Amino acid sequence: MPRPVPHLFRNETTALPAGERAESFAATVSILAPTAKIEQLNRECFCLSLDRDALARALGAELGQPGLSELVRERCPFVFAAQPVFVAAPRIRRMAQVVRAVESVVALPAYREQTLAAAPAIARLGNTGPRGVFFGYDFHLEQDRLGLIEINTNAGGAMLNAVLARAQRACCEAMDSMAPTQASADAFEQRIVDMFRQEWRLAGRSRPLASIAIVDTAPPEQYLYAEFLLFQQLFERHGLRAVIADPSSLEWRNGALWHGDVAIDLVYNRLTDFYLEQPESAALREAYVHQGVVLTPHPQAHALYADKRQLAVFSDAARLQALGVPEATRRVLLHAVPHTEVVNAADGERLWAARRGLFFKPVAGFGSRAAYRGDKLTRRVWQEILAGDYVAQAIVPPGERRIDEDAAHAMKFDLRAYAYDGDAQWVAARMYQGQTTNFRTPGGGFAPVYSTVDASGRTLRHPAGDHASYVFLLDEAGGVHAVPHALYVALARHEAAAPAWAGQNLRLADWYVRLKDGEPDAIVNETYGLAHVDAHGRIESVGAPADAGWPTVEERGRMHAMLFEAAEALRDA
Repeated sequence: MPRPVPHLFRNETTALPAGERAESFAATVSILAPTAKIEQLNRECFCLSLDRDALARALGAELGQPGLSELVRERCPFVFAAQPVFVAAPRIRRMAQVVRAVESVVALPAYREQTLAAAPAIARLGNTGPRGVFFGYDFHLEQDRLGLIEINTNAGGAMLNAVLARAQRACCEAMDSMAPTQASADAFEQRIVDMFRQEWRLAGRSRPLASIAIVDTAPPEQYLYAEFLLFQQLFERHGLRAVIADPSSLEWRNGALWHGDVAIDLVYNRLTDFYLEQPESAALREAYVHQGVVLTPHPQAHALYADKRQLAVFSDAARLQALGVPEATRRVLLHAVPHTEVVNAADGERLWAARRGLFFKPVAGFGSRAAYRGDKLTRRVWQEILAGDYVAQAIVPPGERRIDEDAAHAMKFDLRAYAYDGDAQWVAARMYQGQTTNFRTPGGGFAPVYSTVDASGRTLRHPAGDHASYVFLLDEAGGVHAVPHALYVALARHEAAAPAWAGQNLRLADWYVRLKDGEPDAIVNETYGLAHVDAHGRIESVGAPADAGWPTVEERGRMHAMLFEAAEALRDA
């Protein structure tokens, strides 16, 4: 027996959510074309998602000490953006796919041998063991182009984003289906703790992990010092002794690394002294070289992933083929990694002529320091670049997020996928104005990513083995439109309108689909009906199909492709 059309399309009117929340979302969706992508909300949705009272409560609960949330507000006034960034599900899946592709190349013996031969000696220690925590894969998203602009091995902000997820308020039910949840933040924090314990086990330690030092230069002076406090509290809630330390305060004695009277098992490394070359890192270096401490991330991880010369490998078809990288993986990387090359003085004239389309970065740079857009270069800076160790990368513009109706207030944004051992754990955005990311822009900072999938690409709200309903609307001009569930609900409840369909009789296809690993796997049942749209673009009624001959074979093929081809491509790559 056919499954009945969901009650969302009955004639009766469902009450709207109270206040401006429903009006705001209705106004947003009513101006979208039926086939609009979720990213259009970055230009049209001006709702504030950050509940600052909830943020203060979350910080207070996480930090565990009164007054520290005020410290965050005073020291980091622009670390949290007030609005989300919208990213379509295929983009999130593609980011996770790129992470896996990079990981597969780094695992190749030929790549490791070639890369580590040119790295400092300390990077050749530990070919097996800890993977390195909190890699940050940073992407620019501009229209249909998703570009991996760099990889960091000491990416900050993960704990801040977990707190930010706890302070979100959806402006309507439709947005609620895309916002990060308390449960997702809890799960992310548990994965963080599990990740550090896994690093301990991978180092060959048999007894339980007992103590962690969070190490950076002059920690209280760091802009993200509050995050160190959040990590300290997280570790201690899970029974781990945690200290925050400058590397100069550590001692190597009696075969162990000490901070005062605390023997340190594992160091969470936030230093930008990537190869432990500075005098203040001497004790940590000795402990690492003599395997007296587990260090994560470690020098080898930086050499293999974060040295920006590796982007020149990941974007070079011939070099990837020579390394034995499979064709499918090469396609993923060559599509995602903008062309990058090492700057040599011999190529200076050519690169200067092409500079307006290039971004120049130091090979061991971090935090956008000493990085330059080519169109901003002076001759003096250009000479410094030629004399230094730099790469030139083809520019992929960042995304744009309008925060109000004034186009002058548009923000740029990039996307950061936090990853461990090839798995994307969380995706966050950073909103800013200026040449590069910063936390100095009013209205900018870390922003939650709203999507219909989580960081790994798994469909939200649908665990593995579950089922889901997918809706398509076929218009009078022959168009086939896959309607996002949030928009489907909003249209049916008269919380939103689609003026482009006003006055039309649409054909409704409702497919009940079995999921596998969160992706469409098989159609279980198909139901069809006719939906009339009133003069205001709202669904007015749904009736039985008038013609048993539709959808046509061609229309059904298009719906099938929309539903399955993206999932199949991701599985095959």
